Amino acid sequence: MNEKPHSPGSATDPLQLVRAGTGLVVRGIALNAGLAAAKIAGGILGHTYVLIADGVESLMDIFSSALVWAGLRVAARPPDDNHPYGHGKAEPLAGLAVALMVFIAAGWIGWHAVQEIRTPHRGPHWGTLPLLAGVVILKFAFSRKLVRASRDAGSTALVIEAWHHYADALTSAAGFTGISIAVIGGKGYESADDWAALAACVVIAFNGIALARRALDDVMDVAVPREFEDRIRATAAAVPGVRGLEKCRIRKSGLVHLVDIHVEVDGALSVREGHDIAGAVKRALLESPHRVSDVLVHIEPAAE
Repeated sequence: MNEKPHSPGSATDPLQLVRAGTGLVVRGIALNAGLAAAKIAGGILGHTYVLIADGVESLMDIFSSALVWAGLRVAARPPDDNHPYGHGKAEPLAGLAVALMVFIAAGWIGWHAVQEIRTPHRGPHWGTLPLLAGVVILKFAFSRKLVRASRDAGSTALVIEAWHHYADALTSAAGFTGISIAVIGGKGYESADDWAALAACVVIAFNGIALARRALDDVMDVAVPREFEDRIRATAAAVPGVRGLEKCRIRKSGLVHLVDIHVEVDGALSVREGHDIAGAVKRALLESPHRVSDVLVHIEPAAE
Protein backbone atom coordinates (compact mmCIF):
# COMPACT_ATOMS: atom_id res chain seq x y z
CA MET A 1 0.00 0.00 0.00
CA ASN A 2 2.73 2.45 -1.03
CA GLU A 3 0.73 4.74 -3.26
CA LYS A 4 1.25 8.42 -2.66
CA PRO A 5 -1.42 10.84 -3.76
CA HIS A 6 -0.49 12.23 -7.13
CA SER A 7 -0.01 15.93 -7.51
CA PRO A 8 -3.40 17.20 -8.60
CA GLY A 9 -3.67 17.42 -12.33
CA SER A 10 -7.37 17.42 -12.94
CA ALA A 11 -9.46 20.47 -13.60
CA THR A 12 -12.24 19.02 -11.47
CA ASP A 13 -13.63 21.41 -8.87
CA PRO A 14 -11.98 20.54 -5.49
CA LEU A 15 -15.39 20.91 -3.84
CA GLN A 16 -16.76 18.11 -6.02
CA LEU A 17 -13.79 15.95 -5.10
CA VAL A 18 -14.34 16.71 -1.42
CA ARG A 19 -17.97 15.66 -1.69
CA ALA A 20 -16.95 12.41 -3.40
CA GLY A 21 -14.23 11.78 -0.81
CA THR A 22 -16.41 12.50 2.21
CA GLY A 23 -19.13 10.29 0.72
CA LEU A 24 -16.66 7.40 0.62
CA VAL A 25 -15.57 8.13 4.19
CA VAL A 26 -19.18 7.96 5.40
CA ARG A 27 -19.62 4.64 3.60
CA GLY A 28 -16.44 3.47 5.32
CA ILE A 29 -17.91 4.40 8.71
CA ALA A 30 -21.00 2.30 8.00
CA LEU A 31 -18.81 -0.58 6.80
CA ASN A 32 -16.67 -0.45 9.96
CA ALA A 33 -19.72 -0.40 12.22
CA GLY A 34 -21.16 -3.52 10.63
CA LEU A 35 -17.86 -5.37 10.52
CA ALA A 36 -17.00 -4.43 14.12
CA ALA A 37 -20.19 -6.08 15.38
CA ALA A 38 -19.58 -9.18 13.26
CA LYS A 39 -15.92 -9.48 14.30
CA ILE A 40 -16.53 -9.09 18.03
CA ALA A 41 -19.41 -11.56 17.98
CA GLY A 42 -17.39 -14.01 15.88
CA GLY A 43 -14.37 -13.63 18.16
CA ILE A 44 -16.39 -14.35 21.31
CA LEU A 45 -18.21 -17.32 19.81
CA GLY A 46 -15.13 -18.61 18.01
CA HIS A 47 -12.72 -18.27 20.95
CA THR A 48 -10.19 -16.11 19.07
CA TYR A 49 -8.68 -12.94 20.47
CA VAL A 50 -7.33 -11.74 17.12
CA LEU A 51 -10.90 -11.37 15.82
CA ILE A 52 -12.07 -9.52 18.94
CA ALA A 53 -9.08 -7.17 18.67
CA ASP A 54 -9.85 -6.68 14.99
CA GLY A 55 -13.40 -5.71 15.92
CA VAL A 56 -12.22 -3.21 18.53
CA GLU A 57 -9.90 -1.67 15.95
CA SER A 58 -12.85 -1.30 13.57
CA LEU A 59 -14.70 0.63 16.30
CA MET A 60 -11.68 2.94 16.63
CA ASP A 61 -11.68 3.31 12.84
CA ILE A 62 -15.13 4.89 13.06
CA PHE A 63 -13.71 7.74 15.15
CA SER A 64 -10.67 8.19 12.89
CA SER A 65 -12.89 8.21 9.80
CA ALA A 66 -15.00 10.92 11.40
CA LEU A 67 -11.81 12.97 11.83
CA VAL A 68 -10.98 12.57 8.13
CA TRP A 69 -14.53 13.57 7.19
CA ALA A 70 -14.32 16.69 9.36
CA GLY A 71 -10.82 17.55 8.08
CA LEU A 72 -11.91 17.39 4.45
CA ARG A 73 -14.99 19.50 5.11
CA VAL A 74 -12.97 22.20 6.88
CA ALA A 75 -10.20 22.13 4.24
CA ALA A 76 -12.75 22.84 1.50
CA ARG A 77 -13.89 26.10 3.10
CA PRO A 78 -12.89 29.24 1.17
CA PRO A 79 -10.46 31.81 2.65
CA ASP A 80 -11.85 34.28 5.16
CA ASP A 81 -10.58 37.23 7.22
CA ASN A 82 -9.02 34.96 9.85
CA HIS A 83 -7.64 32.45 7.33
CA PRO A 84 -6.56 34.43 4.24
CA TYR A 85 -4.76 31.39 2.79
CA GLY A 86 -7.72 29.10 3.29
CA HIS A 87 -8.27 26.17 5.64
CA GLY A 88 -6.24 23.58 3.76
CA LYS A 89 -4.04 22.62 6.72
CA ALA A 90 -7.05 20.93 8.34
CA GLU A 91 -6.70 18.10 5.81
CA PRO A 92 -3.13 16.95 6.63
CA LEU A 93 -3.78 17.56 10.34
CA ALA A 94 -6.69 15.11 10.17
CA GLY A 95 -4.43 12.69 8.32
CA LEU A 96 -1.76 13.07 11.00
CA ALA A 97 -4.29 12.30 13.74
CA VAL A 98 -5.41 9.16 11.91
CA ALA A 99 -1.82 8.02 11.32
CA LEU A 100 -1.12 8.37 15.04
CA MET A 101 -4.25 6.37 15.82
CA VAL A 102 -3.05 3.61 13.47
CA PHE A 103 0.22 3.48 15.41
CA ILE A 104 -1.52 3.46 18.81
CA ALA A 105 -3.98 0.77 17.72
CA ALA A 106 -1.11 -1.43 16.53
CA GLY A 107 0.58 -1.07 19.92
CA TRP A 108 -2.64 -1.81 21.81
CA ILE A 109 -3.44 -4.94 19.79
CA GLY A 110 0.18 -6.10 19.98
CA TRP A 111 0.28 -5.74 23.77
CA HIS A 112 -2.92 -7.75 24.20
CA ALA A 113 -1.69 -10.37 21.72
CA VAL A 114 1.37 -10.90 23.91
CA GLN A 115 -0.89 -11.36 26.94
CA GLU A 116 -2.93 -13.97 25.06
CA ILE A 117 0.23 -15.80 23.99
CA ARG A 118 1.34 -16.02 27.63
CA THR A 119 -2.07 -17.21 28.84
CA PRO A 120 -3.26 -20.76 28.00
CA HIS A 121 -6.62 -20.70 26.22
CA ARG A 122 -8.86 -22.68 23.91
CA GLY A 123 -8.05 -22.93 20.24
CA PRO A 124 -10.09 -20.89 17.73
CA HIS A 125 -13.08 -22.35 15.89
CA TRP A 126 -12.83 -22.96 12.15
CA GLY A 127 -16.12 -21.13 11.64
CA THR A 128 -14.31 -17.80 12.04
CA LEU A 129 -12.37 -18.40 8.80
CA PRO A 130 -15.20 -17.55 6.33
CA LEU A 131 -15.91 -14.37 8.29
CA LEU A 132 -12.27 -13.29 8.11
CA ALA A 133 -12.08 -14.09 4.40
CA GLY A 134 -15.07 -11.84 3.77
CA VAL A 135 -13.55 -9.04 5.84
CA VAL A 136 -10.27 -9.21 3.88
CA ILE A 137 -12.08 -9.01 0.53
CA LEU A 138 -14.36 -6.13 1.59
CA LYS A 139 -11.62 -4.10 3.25
CA PHE A 140 -9.12 -4.52 0.44
CA ALA A 141 -11.66 -3.55 -2.21
CA PHE A 142 -12.75 -0.49 -0.23
CA SER A 143 -9.15 0.61 0.36
CA ARG A 144 -8.56 0.56 -3.41
CA LYS A 145 -11.56 2.87 -3.92
CA LEU A 146 -10.11 5.30 -1.38
CA VAL A 147 -6.70 5.19 -3.08
CA ARG A 148 -8.31 6.21 -6.36
CA ALA A 149 -10.23 8.99 -4.61
CA SER A 150 -7.04 10.22 -2.92
CA ARG A 151 -5.28 10.37 -6.29
CA ASP A 152 -8.10 12.38 -7.85
CA ALA A 153 -8.23 14.81 -4.93
CA GLY A 154 -4.51 14.93 -4.10
CA SER A 155 -5.54 14.25 -0.51
CA THR A 156 -3.08 13.09 2.14
CA ALA A 157 -5.90 12.38 4.59
CA LEU A 158 -7.70 10.12 2.12
CA VAL A 159 -4.61 8.08 1.31
CA ILE A 160 -4.02 7.59 5.06
CA GLU A 161 -7.66 6.58 5.45
CA ALA A 162 -7.13 4.11 2.59
CA TRP A 163 -4.14 2.65 4.42
CA HIS A 164 -6.23 2.39 7.58
CA HIS A 165 -8.71 0.15 5.77
CA TYR A 166 -5.84 -1.76 4.19
CA ALA A 167 -4.29 -2.27 7.64
CA ASP A 168 -7.61 -3.74 8.77
CA ALA A 169 -7.48 -6.14 5.81
CA LEU A 170 -3.89 -7.02 6.72
CA THR A 171 -4.82 -7.76 10.34
CA SER A 172 -7.71 -9.94 9.21
CA ALA A 173 -5.49 -11.76 6.71
CA ALA A 174 -2.96 -12.44 9.47
CA GLY A 175 -5.81 -13.68 11.66
CA PHE A 176 -7.01 -15.97 8.89
CA THR A 177 -3.51 -17.43 8.54
CA GLY A 178 -3.06 -17.87 12.30
CA ILE A 179 -6.47 -19.44 12.85
CA SER A 180 -5.89 -21.82 9.93
CA ILE A 181 -2.62 -22.94 11.52
CA ALA A 182 -4.32 -23.35 14.91
CA VAL A 183 -7.21 -25.37 13.45
CA ILE A 184 -4.98 -27.62 11.35
CA GLY A 185 -2.27 -27.99 14.01
CA GLY A 186 -4.65 -28.70 16.86
CA LYS A 187 -3.31 -29.02 20.41
CA GLY A 188 -0.23 -26.90 21.02
CA TYR A 189 -1.11 -24.39 18.29
CA GLU A 190 -3.85 -22.51 20.18
CA SER A 191 -1.87 -19.25 20.14
CA ALA A 192 -1.09 -19.25 16.42
CA ASP A 193 -3.67 -16.54 15.74
CA ASP A 194 -2.19 -14.38 18.50
CA TRP A 195 1.28 -14.68 16.97
CA ALA A 196 -0.22 -13.73 13.61
CA ALA A 197 -1.85 -10.64 15.15
CA LEU A 198 1.48 -9.67 16.70
CA ALA A 199 3.28 -9.97 13.36
CA ALA A 200 0.64 -7.85 11.62
CA CYS A 201 0.93 -5.18 14.32
CA VAL A 202 4.65 -4.76 13.63
CA VAL A 203 3.97 -4.11 9.92
CA ILE A 204 1.10 -1.74 10.71
CA ALA A 205 3.18 0.21 13.26
CA PHE A 206 6.01 0.83 10.79
CA ASN A 207 3.54 2.01 8.15
CA GLY A 208 1.81 4.21 10.72
CA ILE A 209 5.11 6.02 11.27
CA ALA A 210 5.59 6.47 7.52
CA LEU A 211 2.06 7.85 7.12
CA ALA A 212 2.58 10.28 10.00
CA ARG A 213 5.73 11.58 8.31
CA ARG A 214 3.79 12.09 5.06
CA ALA A 215 1.15 14.16 6.85
CA LEU A 216 3.85 16.14 8.65
CA ASP A 217 5.44 16.94 5.29
CA ASP A 218 2.21 18.67 4.24
CA VAL A 219 1.93 20.53 7.54
CA MET A 220 5.58 21.68 7.29
CA ASP A 221 5.18 22.85 3.65
CA VAL A 222 7.69 20.41 2.19
CA ALA A 223 8.60 21.15 -1.45
CA VAL A 224 6.26 19.76 -4.10
CA PRO A 225 7.70 17.21 -6.58
CA ARG A 226 10.01 18.75 -9.16
CA GLU A 227 7.86 17.60 -12.07
CA PHE A 228 4.86 19.46 -10.62
CA GLU A 229 6.94 22.65 -10.25
CA ASP A 230 8.04 22.24 -13.88
CA ARG A 231 4.41 22.17 -15.00
CA ILE A 232 3.69 25.35 -13.05
CA ARG A 233 6.73 27.03 -14.58
CA ALA A 234 5.73 25.94 -18.09
CA THR A 235 2.24 27.40 -17.64
CA ALA A 236 3.65 30.75 -16.48
CA ALA A 237 6.37 30.85 -19.15
CA ALA A 238 3.76 30.42 -21.91
CA VAL A 239 2.09 33.76 -21.04
CA PRO A 240 2.85 36.45 -23.67
CA GLY A 241 5.38 39.02 -22.39
CA VAL A 242 7.15 36.65 -20.00
CA ARG A 243 10.90 36.64 -20.78
CA GLY A 244 11.92 34.17 -18.11
CA LEU A 245 11.32 32.87 -14.60
CA GLU A 246 13.41 33.10 -11.45
CA LYS A 247 12.14 31.71 -8.15
CA CYS A 248 9.05 29.55 -7.99
CA ARG A 249 7.84 28.47 -4.57
CA ILE A 250 4.83 26.19 -4.28
CA ARG A 251 3.20 24.79 -1.18
CA LYS A 252 0.36 22.36 -0.87
CA SER A 253 -2.54 23.56 1.25
CA GLY A 254 -5.02 20.74 1.64
CA LEU A 255 -6.36 19.91 -1.82
CA VAL A 256 -4.95 23.02 -3.55
CA HIS A 257 -1.63 24.83 -4.04
CA LEU A 258 -0.35 28.33 -3.27
CA VAL A 259 2.24 29.73 -5.70
CA ASP A 260 4.86 32.45 -5.23
CA ILE A 261 6.61 33.10 -8.56
CA HIS A 262 9.17 35.64 -9.87
CA VAL A 263 8.54 36.56 -13.53
CA GLU A 264 11.07 38.35 -15.76
CA VAL A 265 9.74 40.92 -18.27
CA ASP A 266 11.24 43.56 -20.55
CA GLY A 267 12.76 46.20 -18.26
CA ALA A 268 11.59 48.98 -20.56
CA LEU A 269 7.92 48.22 -19.99
CA SER A 270 5.77 50.61 -17.98
CA VAL A 271 4.47 49.70 -14.53
CA ARG A 272 1.00 49.26 -16.05
CA GLU A 273 2.29 46.85 -18.71
CA GLY A 274 4.24 44.84 -16.15
CA HIS A 275 1.16 44.71 -13.95
CA ASP A 276 -0.95 43.42 -16.87
CA ILE A 277 1.54 40.61 -17.52
CA ALA A 278 1.51 39.69 -13.82
CA GLY A 279 -2.29 39.53 -13.94
CA ALA A 280 -2.16 37.31 -17.03
CA VAL A 281 0.28 34.94 -15.29
CA LYS A 282 -1.97 34.76 -12.25
CA ARG A 283 -5.06 34.03 -14.36
CA ALA A 284 -3.22 31.36 -16.35
CA LEU A 285 -2.22 29.53 -13.18
CA LEU A 286 -5.61 29.89 -11.48
CA GLU A 287 -7.34 28.56 -14.61
CA SER A 288 -4.82 25.74 -15.12
CA PRO A 289 -5.62 22.11 -14.23
CA HIS A 290 -3.11 22.19 -11.35
CA ARG A 291 -5.57 23.30 -8.63
CA VAL A 292 -3.86 26.55 -7.75
CA SER A 293 -5.98 28.62 -5.36
CA ASP A 294 -3.78 31.72 -5.03
CA VAL A 295 -0.75 33.21 -6.81
CA LEU A 296 1.67 35.95 -5.81
CA VAL A 297 3.56 37.25 -8.87
CA HIS A 298 6.76 39.28 -8.54
CA ILE A 299 7.81 41.22 -11.64
CA GLU A 300 11.57 41.45 -12.35
CA PRO A 301 13.41 43.17 -15.22
CA ALA A 302 14.94 40.62 -17.58
CA ALA A 303 18.73 40.64 -17.90
CA GLU A 304 19.89 42.36 -21.08
